[in-house]
Formats: sequence, C-alpha cells, structure tokens
Amino acid sequence: MKRFLLMVILALTPVAATAQELTDERIKELALQAILENPQIIMEAVAILDEERLAAEAEAAADVLAEQRDLLERDPNAPFIGATEPTATVVEFFDYNCPYCKRAAGDVKTLLETDEEVRVVYREWPILGEGSVFAARAALAAREQDKYEEMHWALMEMRGRAEEASVLEAARGVGLDIDQLLVDMQSPEIDDHIRVSRGLASALGFSGTPSFVIGDALVPGAIPLAELENLVGDARQPE
Repeated sequence: MKRFLLMVILALTPVAATAQELTDERIKELALQAILENPQIIMEAVAILDEERLAAEAEAAADVLAEQRDLLERDPNAPFIGATEPTATVVEFFDYNCPYCKRAAGDVKTLLETDEEVRVVYREWPILGEGSVFAARAALAAREQDKYEEMHWALMEMRGRAEEASVLEAARGVGLDIDQLLVDMQSPEIDDHIRVSRGLASALGFSGTPSFVIGDALVPGAIPLAELENLVGDARQPE
C-alpha cells in the first residue's frame, strides 16, 4: 500500500520532498490531496501496477517454460498424436467436459491431418468435476490397449456431458475391454500424469481449458485454426 501511495505522489504529482523524507502520515495526506485534485491518477496508478504484475507473470512463465521444456514436449507419460520426429510441438491442456476444448478439437484434428511434421502432446487436466476425472483416467488407461487416440476423439466428439456411463459407452464403441480398462484406470502412472498436468498448468499461469504451449507461445484459450497454424509455423524448428 505504501508503495502504491508513493507511486501516486511521486510519479503523478510534483512533490518537493524525496521519498525517504516522507513520513507515512505525510504520504497519506499528499496522496489524498493528489487524488482529490486529480481523480484519474488512481486509474493511471492501477494501470502501472497491472503492467508490472503482467510483466512479472510473463517473465516467470517464460522461466518455467525454459526449465520444463523437455517435460512438456517429451514426457513419456504423456500421450501424443502426430509425428514421431516433429519439427514443431503443440502441448494442449484440456478437459473432456470443456465446451471450448471440444470446439478446439476439430481445429487440432485438422492441423494433425494437414501437417505431417507436427506433434500434439496431450495433458489431461480434469478440472470440471468427477465426470472429467473419470474421462481423463479412462482415456489415459486406453493407452494400455493402444487405443488412446480413438478414445480421445470419441470423448471429444461425444454429445452431452462426460460421466461414468457415457465414458464407458464411448469405450465400448472404440472396442476397449471394459474390465481391463477399469483395472488400468487405477494405475499410479495415471495419478502421476494428472498431478504433473496440474503442476505445469499452475506454474505456467493457466487458469482454464483449453490452454496451449506452442514453441515459446503460451496460449490460454481456444484459438482459430489459422492462428494455430501460424503459431506452429513460428515454432517450427529450422531444417
């Protein structure tokens, strides 16, 4: 608070005394006087603080991205679809009950169909209730039957909410052994995947789904296919 008041006084109004010479009471008096005479300076000071906060958050996220690049793009416990030797990688954090994720899924699928050198790494991040957790665990367990991709698209294209009954119906539809799936869903590797997804999302500053990491770009929210393709192009590794 003291820093905020000093910003109001020193940055936006002429004051003879230096910051070191001002007492707390005098700072408050001058700040009140400045605000009464120039009400708009409150918004200006808040804007300055917001800019500093956003810059600090962006710097922190960039540091996390640099430190966790290998985990984000090459975690052996994270499923992927696409190129085995990609020239660009997209990391998607998503929830099967997120309508924006389902909307984005079509664009991601098109990207995979039209770009043979891109890889999409999937970070299951179930944040929308127990149905989302069940769906994420079922999709990850489908890896044991080599059907993650089929299960992923079945859940993304499924109408209605992902709950236990609808998820198991989708699993039957793609030919999964349900008894085996239910056993595999209790795997500690699945617990670890979801835990890591949660930690990475928090460290990167993501607060909702879908969220993407594309090269050095952090993208919170769904984006049009053209923008997705442009970001992939920017992230493309030189030949």
